[in-house]
Formats: sequence, C-alpha cells, structure tokens
Amino acid sequence: MNTDDIMKDIAMHTAKAVAHYWQTRSAQRRKQKDSGKADQGLRSAVTGGAQMDGFINLFTELITHAGIPEPCIFRKKAVELPGFFRPTKEWDLLIIRDQTLIAAIEAKSQVGPSFGNNFNNRTEEAMGSALDLWTAFRQRAYLDSPQPS
Repeated sequence: MNTDDIMKDIAMHTAKAVAHYWQTRSAQRRKQKDSGKADQGLRSAVTGGAQMDGFINLFTELITHAGIPEPCIFRKKAVELPGFFRPTKEWDLLIIRDQTLIAAIEAKSQVGPSFGNNFNNRTEEAMGSALDLWTAFRQRAYLDSPQPS
C-alpha cells in the first residue's frame, strides 16, 4: 500500500485503531476479573497496557509510507531517551535517523468517568515530559541533535 492509499483510507485505519483500543480494554478487564485480582473500578481495563498499540501501528505505517525506513523506527522495548530530571524516559515510538532524534511519541488515552482529573493528569504528564526533554537537550544529553520543536 502506498501513502496515497493510506491517506485515502485514513478513516478506516483510524477506526481499526479505535476498535483495537476498546477490544484491548475489554479483554484486559475480563482477564483481570477471571484471575480474581481485578483492580478497582475501570482501572482494570487500563493497567495491562497495549490499548494504544493500534494507534502506534497506524503511526508507524504512516511514518514508513512517508519515506522513513523501518530501521529508523523504534517501538516498545528499545525506546528510552535520557532525561534530565529522571535518568531515562520510555516512549512508545522513536524515530532516529543518522544518529539524530527525529521524533519521540507517547500515546495516551483519556476516558471517563473522572474526565477532569484524567485531563489534568495527562496535561501535567505532557508538560513534565516536554520540560524534561528540553532540559536534557539544553544540557547536551542529545549531543548534536537538532533543537526539539
């Protein structure tokens, strides 16, 4: 499939990622319930991880079809960057080309019932990650990588 095909069918690809999210949440909730060790409330649906993998798959596909070679894309286990306030930060997806960091992506979900609290937590997390990344850049943790934007 080429880039034009992906963009032509972006709604279908996005729907597939959304479906993966809800199916994974549901499966995790069932798995915890069946094990007898379920977290309280809706937390059991999110503590297992992998809900956002459908979106990471879509991002990866879009990135490769935009011309970034697969060896430049790092997912899951090999996705730590140095930080300043913490030794390392794990990301869902990194793009590194010619020893230069191109992008660091972290996918986060936001769902009720405490939408306001969840929103505040995600906002603080995003701001903290940005501050950590920028400070590490200023302290030359990324050597000669271009300035983040």
